[in-house]
Amino acid sequence: MRISTVTMFEQSVSGMNRQQGEFMKVGQQIASGRRVVNPSDDPQAASQAVGVSQSQAVNQQYKDARVSARNSLSQSENVLNSVSDAIVSAKTLLVKNSSDTLSDADRKSEASVLRSIYETLIGQANTTDGNGRYLFGGYQDDAPPFARNADDSVTYVGDDNTREQRIDASRLMAVADNGEAIFQSIPSGMGYVAIAERAVGSTGDVTFSGPARVDSTVAGYGENKYTITFTAADEFEIATIDPSGTTIATETRTYSSGGPINFGGLSMTLSGTPDVGDSVDVNPADHADANQDLFATLKRAIDALESPLDGDPGIKADLKNALSTSMRELDNSLDNVLTMRASMGARLNELDVVDAVGDNRKLNYEQTMSDLVDLDYASAISEYSLRQVGLQAAQQTFADMKGMSLFNYL
Repeated sequence: MRISTVTMFEQSVSGMNRQQGEFMKVGQQIASGRRVVNPSDDPQAASQAVGVSQSQAVNQQYKDARVSARNSLSQSENVLNSVSDAIVSAKTLLVKNSSDTLSDADRKSEASVLRSIYETLIGQANTTDGNGRYLFGGYQDDAPPFARNADDSVTYVGDDNTREQRIDASRLMAVADNGEAIFQSIPSGMGYVAIAERAVGSTGDVTFSGPARVDSTVAGYGENKYTITFTAADEFEIATIDPSGTTIATETRTYSSGGPINFGGLSMTLSGTPDVGDSVDVNPADHADANQDLFATLKRAIDALESPLDGDPGIKADLKNALSTSMRELDNSLDNVLTMRASMGARLNELDVVDAVGDNRKLNYEQTMSDLVDLDYASAISEYSLRQVGLQAAQQTFADMKGMSLFNYL
């Protein structure tokens, strides 16, 4: 068999190229730190790595979503902290103004302080998140959720939805509660609120205290409402009204100023001289006929403080009753705000837990990815040295072969 010089050269060059390719491949793996540089290096590992990489990207997206959710909840919680402080300040001011020692001028001055609190609360309710989105407007977050009316009252113009964000594959979390749930609602089971009303032309000066709970196991407690109406100077009628608005019972009793009266598991004290037609409505705090609007409560208290008494016992009684009602409503509103704050705090805690789970998941993905594509440097360096020796041997062999000639043996 004849072996030509060209054949020897081709075989030698092919061997050198093969050795150089293997040598460069190992060098590339060492430089990148990856065992699988190209899919052809390990097709199965490369395809699994694509799936793991996608899972890592999704996990990172959920982590970014949790950062956004935490920022929104933290801002809302900080606002509600200020709101609760403002409500406490308003309640303190009303307690102070329940005293008989203040003059009309004093009460008007205190009303200006209460109005400042009122304006502060409106500003807090219309807070933005720093990006121009209103925190408490629901999905309608491009405009202030609370609008001022011509009579200086406040109306909620947002929607009743709650903005949510997916913070994990199986968890959709509310990240901003709507303003109606915060400022115009109260938790269920908050007891009863009384509001007094004098008949037209009345000269009566009846005031109330309470109602206080006596027995919550009485049938209809928390559902029925009651209306106390004076039919004579020494007589009143208690009407029991069910949730449908139907009067289911009526009872006539003798009135004694300063004496407690019990009905429906409640106790109240009425004092003063009534006029025929004067009445007191006692509603469950979450009843449709009861006021649950924090702004309406403050507006009523401001109007009462700004009204001069002029020595009129009836107007003085109206002031005391209005302040008593407002204080009870402020207590209920404060409880609602604190409940919402607790809910936000619980969600912030949950974000911490989900973050920990996400971090563990991230470590698992990184470990899986490392097992699939990362390089074992010890074995790679050994193979690198071996390939280097092989390449040098191939180069030396080629150098020796190219110098061989039959003419050397003639």
